[in-house]
Amino acid sequence: MGKVIVKLKLTNQGDLVLTKRKLSKAKPRTVEVEALVDTGATRLYLKPSVIKALGLEKVDEIISQTTNGPKQRSVYEPVRLDLQGRYGNFDVVDIGENVPNLLGQIPLEYLDFVVDSKNQKLIPNPEHGDKQMSEEYSER
Repeated sequence: MGKVIVKLKLTNQGDLVLTKRKLSKAKPRTVEVEALVDTGATRLYLKPSVIKALGLEKVDEIISQTTNGPKQRSVYEPVRLDLQGRYGNFDVVDIGENVPNLLGQIPLEYLDFVVDSKNQKLIPNPEHGDKQMSEEYSER
């Protein structure tokens, strides 16, 4: 199996809210980056240079299990993530500058994408056709 790399459009969610509410006339900070699709990762992990370009503020810390053992990571304000015509808002966790940005399982499930490892690409969940769907448990 090879690597699956995708292009993400990331926008500072706080900037979007201020613009939408007409509290700011500034254009929301946006960047386009490549990310490695990593189904073993949980969240959206971004390099410090990307976090800085988006102007995100640290809001929390978490312990992240890595291949080298537990590591304390910073959590940052959310971004709007646009990918292949779908979008969602996700908190950002920092990762080292020397490793790729990572798109983990939570954003993948929310956006309803699966990895097509044979063709080394990300595709909409074939069980749902071209529609983005979410799953829930309903009461009877």
